[in-house]
Amino acid sequence: MHVFKKLYDWTLLRARTKNASYALFGIAFIESSFFPVPPDVLLIAMVVADRIKWLRYALICTAGSVLGALLGYFIGWGLYETVGKLIVDTYNLHAVVELIGRKYSENAFMTVFTAAFTPIPYKAITITAGLFKISLPVLIAASIIGRAGRFFIVAGVLRIFGKTIADSIEKYFNILSIAFVLLGIIGFILLKYAFR
Repeated sequence: MHVFKKLYDWTLLRARTKNASYALFGIAFIESSFFPVPPDVLLIAMVVADRIKWLRYALICTAGSVLGALLGYFIGWGLYETVGKLIVDTYNLHAVVELIGRKYSENAFMTVFTAAFTPIPYKAITITAGLFKISLPVLIAASIIGRAGRFFIVAGVLRIFGKTIADSIEKYFNILSIAFVLLGIIGFILLKYAFR
């Protein structure tokens, strides 16, 4: 937990730098196709560091994530046999790919929206969207609504309760770190079972 605390403190320091917005955009972008850490981590740190800019940070996070979804789509559409399979192998999502394909045929918009808004790993959705060649406007619309909903809610809650939340993070950091890891695990479990 000491390592996580140091990482959190380091992130808070970086969240106050002039390049933090670029880092937020970059993490949101790559998380949509292959990076394991959700951009919420940096978004939370940045809003806690400067609550006045919560709207700007939520917008940057949303833009990066939706543009990153296009990279994920391209990987699934044109690079699945090389890059896409490597990503699927890394996250052990073989059984999920066919299931997601069936869900796309039932309701592509809701499939993308659900993953964009919840802890379900979004990268699996964006890559399979390209693999199964769902409509690009559907991917973009569902991604904008889902990701904006998620990031603006997180940033808005921090804007309102930022000081209290920041104090709670400091006080209960160990418990929250465990909860965050569990949330990531739950996201992968949801990906495997939620669409059945």
